[in-house]
Amino acid sequence: MTVFKAYLKVLLSSKFTIIIYVVMLIIFASLNIQNDSMDTNFTSSRPDVLIINNDENTGITKSLIDYISLNSNIIEIENDEEKINDALFYRDVNFIIYIPSKFRQDFLNGNMPNIEIKQTNDYKAQLAYNTLSKYLNTIETYRSYIKEEDKIIEKTNETLKTSTEVEISSSINNAALTQAKAFFNFSNFSMLAGCIFIICLIMTVFNNELISKRTIISSTKYKTLNRKLMLSNSLFAFSLCIIYILVSLILVKDVMFSIHGLLFIINLFAFTITVLTISFLLGKLTNNKEAINGMVNVISLGSSFLCGSFVPMEYLPNFVLKIAHILPSYWFVLSNEKISTLESFTITTLKPIIFNLLILLLFALIFIILSNVITKYKRKIA
Repeated sequence: MTVFKAYLKVLLSSKFTIIIYVVMLIIFASLNIQNDSMDTNFTSSRPDVLIINNDENTGITKSLIDYISLNSNIIEIENDEEKINDALFYRDVNFIIYIPSKFRQDFLNGNMPNIEIKQTNDYKAQLAYNTLSKYLNTIETYRSYIKEEDKIIEKTNETLKTSTEVEISSSINNAALTQAKAFFNFSNFSMLAGCIFIICLIMTVFNNELISKRTIISSTKYKTLNRKLMLSNSLFAFSLCIIYILVSLILVKDVMFSIHGLLFIINLFAFTITVLTISFLLGKLTNNKEAINGMVNVISLGSSFLCGSFVPMEYLPNFVLKIAHILPSYWFVLSNEKISTLESFTITTLKPIIFNLLILLLFALIFIILSNVITKYKRKIA
């Protein structure tokens, strides 16, 4: 009880610093979700296509050009190879189709002419390629058993008019879940920055040389003292965690009053335990208040960028994600990603999340052991 009273006294003496710091972190987290709303409506994209027609614009050739024009943005560029290459390089056009001379005649004679293409190799170029291939495959099929050109074109156009309505359906509110995921992913930075800064700041008082010597000569064992200090520090860490949860109940209440919300909360609590132990370990390593700011920036910002808190995991290179595996933040953010995509809740679907939670608790155990080892070492050299 004596340790907790001393801790509480130190905590209250820094209340204004703590309040300002926590409020700033909460505001940044709240603003962050505004940039992560996701529109789940499907919209077909139209590539920019240039057609170089070296054949007569009639019959099957005209039908091909009309179909490409219907499904693409036709770009007009002077038939000059240097200008065409420049347009391709600067992405003024995604796909270039060279229709050879005698295309129509060769096709009707039973030969599939070679159509040359140039492309930017992006997704729009692939769309244009699929459109071209779809037309050529369809008209080739009809040509195999219909001889009249008009009939071939008519049947081809009838077939290609058949379209499929794309509808994205889900039993979950994807937009709300994306916002909730963004909010809790950002909490990786906020929890690390807030806990490391405040807990290390408080621990510098207990690491004071005079206080340390008094605790060494007392009958209190170092493991007991560490346990009491850890429990005292948990007061701030879990208070910050609860504040985060209360804010989430306001910003993404539709998600939070569901099983998804419960899983987000459980994941945040597990991460808070790990962050608490990290902060306690760092507090044991330094007595320098100026060094605390450096540790906050390196650890909180570094892990947030590496582990997908600021930049979504799907945009990070594989080698970065492999490095991130050694950081607790990776497993926390990975769980948030998995929770946001859950549509059913079974042992199978929840198993990856449970595994990630156990990894976080394992990290916490490792940090506790390291804190005791460091404390024992410092006592020997004191």
